[in-house]
Amino acid sequence: MNHDDFEQRLQRQPLRPVPAEWREEILAAAASYHRPPVERRSFLATLNSRLSAILWPHPVAWAGLAAVWILIFTVDFSLHDKAPTVAEKYSPPPAEIMVEVRQQQRLLAELMGPRETHDIIRQRNFLPRPRSELHIEILMT
Repeated sequence: MNHDDFEQRLQRQPLRPVPAEWREEILAAAASYHRPPVERRSFLATLNSRLSAILWPHPVAWAGLAAVWILIFTVDFSLHDKAPTVAEKYSPPPAEIMVEVRQQQRLLAELMGPRETHDIIRQRNFLPRPRSELHIEILMT
């Protein structure tokens, strides 16, 4: 007997009414049924249960990883407070040094001679062109 035959046999069966005493019992049980109250848990309790479900397969490994991260952050913060900033280390150079640097720049400019600007202008006016005419011929045919 396959599934379709069974369904057809069930459809041919007449429906019998539920006995009155059963009906009263079922309705009374349904009316007296109370759902258990929804348990309100604190955020920390919910977080704890979810973390323990995630970390359960290897709790020692996760605890070790957490300890390493805590150690890294502790070392980083302890070194960060004592490290002097770059601005505190260096003071601006004295005015005499700045005057000397400017004189050296002028001397270098004199030794190099005047700049030739025609090379710069030629580089600005350069327009890229195709490397061969083959590409244009293929497109035209």
